[in-house]
Amino acid sequence: MKATLKRFVKDESGATAIEYGLIAAGISVAIIAVVNSLGAQLKTTFTTVTAKLAAQ
Repeated sequence: MKATLKRFVKDESGATAIEYGLIAAGISVAIIAVVNSLGAQLKTTFTTVTAKLAAQ
């Protein structure tokens, strides 16, 4: 039992998985922010192009 407890305390694989999960979550948040920003800019660009094409 004591050896099993020592092995459990030394095992860092769960901590590593959590760290990778946090990194992936951070990257996902950054990607979502960039896509939202670009989406707003693209909408403005397409609206301008549509208005200019309709005016011709």
